[in-house]
Amino acid sequence: MSSCATVFLSLLLLFCVRSFFVIFSYRRIKPASANPRPPQTCSIAIFLGSGGHTSEALKLASALDFGRYSPRTYIVSEGDALSVQKAFALEHIKAADHAFSDDQPQYELLTIPRARRVHQSLLSTPPDAIRSLLACMYLVLVRPLLKKGAFQQPFVDLLILNGPGTCVILCTALIGLPSPRVMYVESFARVKSLSLSGKLLYYFTDCFIVQWPDLTQPGSRKIYRGCLV
Repeated sequence: MSSCATVFLSLLLLFCVRSFFVIFSYRRIKPASANPRPPQTCSIAIFLGSGGHTSEALKLASALDFGRYSPRTYIVSEGDALSVQKAFALEHIKAADHAFSDDQPQYELLTIPRARRVHQSLLSTPPDAIRSLLACMYLVLVRPLLKKGAFQQPFVDLLILNGPGTCVILCTALIGLPSPRVMYVESFARVKSLSLSGKLLYYFTDCFIVQWPDLTQPGSRKIYRGCLV
């Protein structure tokens, strides 16, 4: 069996497992009570896909209450120094609006290998995709065990994605329980059709948001919230 076929079958299996966990988690959701609990902190991870994807992701993050959505994890691809700088700049701006204690962790930045470089041939992609997948599996499955010491603790409470392709690998790595809620926000540039990442992740996210009405259909899982970025 060729390496491409092996990678395809492996990713297909992981997607099937992920879809089962998403469906199972929906069945466990309880209706909101009449007296909801006071707001609690929610740990989030945001994938910065470089370029316009990073700008959109950080625009979404800037609208959050950092006092509630904490700690925050920014995930970037190797070599994406500009996204790192932009994440640090956002945190610096937000820090002026909140009084955090020195011993409280606020945010961290993690780097993962790229699943595919720009203009990289498809034949040379599988080794890089596997390397990226292994790094992501360590990030979301092994690292939380070493850091928190309990299997019941997910990587984060909420993972926000908006492309590009490496975010598909990151989502694929979420094959074990418990996993964070996954929200995919389709790029503002996608007006008439979904991106390839959006098409691949459509059935494997907990919440799928689009920014243009033409991307919604009756009975669709897509949620239209207008222009968010």
